[in-house]
Order: sequence, then structure tokens, then C-alpha cells
Amino acid sequence: MRDRIPSLCRGSPLSLPIEPLQLAIALAVVTLGSAVQASVGLGLGLIAAPILLLLYPPFVPGPLMASGIVMVMLVAHRDRTHIDFAGLRYGLAGRVVGTLAAGFFLAVASTRVFDLVFGVLVLLAASISAIGFHVSPRPRNTAIAGALSGLMGTISAIGGPPLALLYQREGTARLRGTLSGFFILGGFFTLLVLAGVGRFGEQEVVLAALLTPAAILGFLISLPLRDRVSSTAAQRLVIGLSMACGVAVLWRALA
Repeated sequence: MRDRIPSLCRGSPLSLPIEPLQLAIALAVVTLGSAVQASVGLGLGLIAAPILLLLYPPFVPGPLMASGIVMVMLVAHRDRTHIDFAGLRYGLAGRVVGTLAAGFFLAVASTRVFDLVFGVLVLLAASISAIGFHVSPRPRNTAIAGALSGLMGTISAIGGPPLALLYQREGTARLRGTLSGFFILGGFFTLLVLAGVGRFGEQEVVLAALLTPAAILGFLISLPLRDRVSSTAAQRLVIGLSMACGVAVLWRALA
């Protein structure tokens, strides 16, 4: 490819084979996804992950998750009074189990198998978001949702839908705050597992650094919008875009 993006560190042999147009699209997608998630509680992974995988696969899952952690730290601080800390404990315990299982899969999966599983998980996550049935945030349900979130999030960077099912009727602020607190701690553990299986190294750190300003910009955009954005309209946007991209990823894997 022409016009390769150089390493952030001068003199380093690392270079990223991504064109400026691809990077611009990636930044725009992350900005949009971050603005949606900071407004309604989830959306970054569902919107950005499948598009980034199609644009440049190394963006997913580590770099997208790392950049997202910065954004959810800002959201968690803003909505800290609404966090369900009791539920957070059970969700994080489940997250550990799901993340370790996903780490084993990533250590042995081929690129084609990864794309197939990724596409299925994208469609599953979008379907979970679309179903809308209510599951109460009891300890057992929260632990199970945390495990599913860890499995899905570590493989695809889309870990929000299982937990969103539990908190969708608890109010938008509680949903945003609790999921953000979960993503901070769970996300750091996921990055450790990804690093352990060789999926989060020097190149991924550079990619995360490139995406992080877009994630922060998305949070800033959300500040005047969080009380005005229709959660229903945002959900429809997220689900529709996710399903389309999930089908595209599966088509590429099966072609």
C-alpha cells in the first residue's frame, strides 16, 4: 500500500500498513461509536469493531478495547453516582472466566476461524440488543452476563449487550455508569490476556494510541447530547449497522 503510516516512535522498525483514508475512516467510526456509547451506555464495539475488522484487522480486538477504556473511564467518572457496585462484583467474577476461555480460543484459532466466530458474535450481540426482553440483575444473572461479556469482548471487542440486558430498565444513567465501571476493570484484564497470547504487542499499542483521541472526542461530543439522544433511535442505528457489518465479515470469511 502507498502512504504507509509510520511508527509513533522515530527510529523504530515498526510501520503500519494502513493508508491515510483507512485511518480517517477508522477515527470517524470510533468517534461515532464513542459518542453513542457515552450517551446511551453501549455502542462503541457494536458500531466500530466489525467496520475496523474489515478496514484493518489488527485494530480488533486489543487496540479498539484499549482506546475504549479511556472513554469509559471518563463516562464512569461522570456517572459514578449511578454505578451498581454490588452487581459489578458478580459481573467481574464472570468476566474473568469468559476472558480466560476467549484467550485460549485466540491462542489456537486461525484467521479464517477468527473471522467466522467474530461475525457470528457480532450478529449474536446485535440480536441480543434487538430482543429487548428483561432479565433482572440478580447475582447469578450478572455473573453469567459477565462471563458472556468476557468471552464476546475478548474475541470481538463487543462485550456490552449481555450486561445491557440486565440494566436496560434501570435508567440510562445507571446503565452507562455500571457498564463503564465494568468495562474499565474487565477491559484491563482482557488486555493482559490478549498480551499473554500475543494479541496485544507493540503494533497494537501504537494502533490504540492512534484511536484514543477519537474515543475521547466521542465522549466530548456526548456531553451536550446524553440527555437528548433517543435511546431507541440510537439502538436502531447500532443494531442495523452491526448486523450489516457482521454479515459482511461472515461473507469475507466464507468467500
